[in-house]
Amino acid sequence: MTQGSGPAVAAAVATAFSDEWGRIVATLIRRTGDWDLAEDCAQEAFALALRTWDRDGIPDRPGAWLTTAARRRALDRLRREQVGRTKLQELIMTEGDRTETYDPDPAMSPLTDDRLRLIFTCCHPALAFEAQVALALRTLAGLTTAEIARAFGVPEPTMAKRLVRVKAKITQAGIPYRVPPDHLLPERTAAVLGVIYLLFNEGYTATAGDDLARPGLMAEAIRLADLTASLMPDAPEAGGLLALLLLQRARQPGRIGPAGELIGLEDQDRSLWDQTMIGAGLDRLRLAGRRERIGPYQLQAMIVACHVTAARAADTDWSRIVLLYDQLLTLVPSPTVRLNRAIAVAMARGPEAGLAELASLPETGSREWTKQCAAARADLLRRAGRTDEAALAYRRAIDHSDNTAERAFLSKRLEN
Repeated sequence: MTQGSGPAVAAAVATAFSDEWGRIVATLIRRTGDWDLAEDCAQEAFALALRTWDRDGIPDRPGAWLTTAARRRALDRLRREQVGRTKLQELIMTEGDRTETYDPDPAMSPLTDDRLRLIFTCCHPALAFEAQVALALRTLAGLTTAEIARAFGVPEPTMAKRLVRVKAKITQAGIPYRVPPDHLLPERTAAVLGVIYLLFNEGYTATAGDDLARPGLMAEAIRLADLTASLMPDAPEAGGLLALLLLQRARQPGRIGPAGELIGLEDQDRSLWDQTMIGAGLDRLRLAGRRERIGPYQLQAMIVACHVTAARAADTDWSRIVLLYDQLLTLVPSPTVRLNRAIAVAMARGPEAGLAELASLPETGSREWTKQCAAARADLLRRAGRTDEAALAYRRAIDHSDNTAERAFLSKRLEN
């Protein structure tokens, strides 16, 4: 037990939320079968931690403490409501075990991992993809309804109704909480990989808040990608996704400065990049490539590999990156891929060439998309020496960013 002041307790709870939310919610869903109850009791456990840890000290194992508190909240709720006798009995039987499901066996099968079960349940083919993603962001990442609404570019009440509907559909349709048998895996593979990828992206650059990244969420996404690749060894895209996440995560130490500030790719100290993780990512990428079925995640991993294998920013093979984006566009002809390709074109052929590519993209849509377009345009205008236009684009990007560290980075570029 560690004594802590108010700020220390708040920081400990915030870290525990990032690291433990998904695991606690997944465990309670398995135990109770009630998605809303699981989320409510997890929230109550974190609120209780803020009050209790300041008085009693921060526990040595915050995750175990929170799991027990959340389970007891669920037990109290079920007792008061006098429903769910089977659920109640299960919780009573595990009440004395403070570490239940907290320290999984390293050799545990993916089939018994609660969070992987949760992702496969969220990704049932009876649910629309947007509903799958929204539900996973809520239950596994702990994003608020408002944050998810911003990510999708819809009003908060609209997103709240969607989440209610999708949870009701899971209950009404009797969708089982499990990793499905082998013959049903292919129909969920794309959705599961997509959700894990989006979870990682939320960890890599948080939608909102003071911190640029959520390391616990990145680690959880990598863990789930590893389990999924083990579950589906013949699916090269599962291995490709794992490679991509490892290579992206390896650059994180150079991407964030000592004060939590964002550092642009070309200004990063590459000696800080995690070489062990880079090696693991490249090995996974080669292994996936042996299947000779190249997909979008493998192509994205190959693009990141161009960055992590360049000793200096000036050594980056941007022409190869453009070619890889050309291949990616044939598989995923999305505006985001076109935007990233335009940036690569600018680096390979000059900023005016990149700006010409950007001109064909719509600059309005969700807040996130508007920010991305404005930030990319601002950077290319800056490189082209068109400072007045760049300043306007930077201001637009700042106005549409909800992340404090990201706004600070853009403001610094504007000032310089």
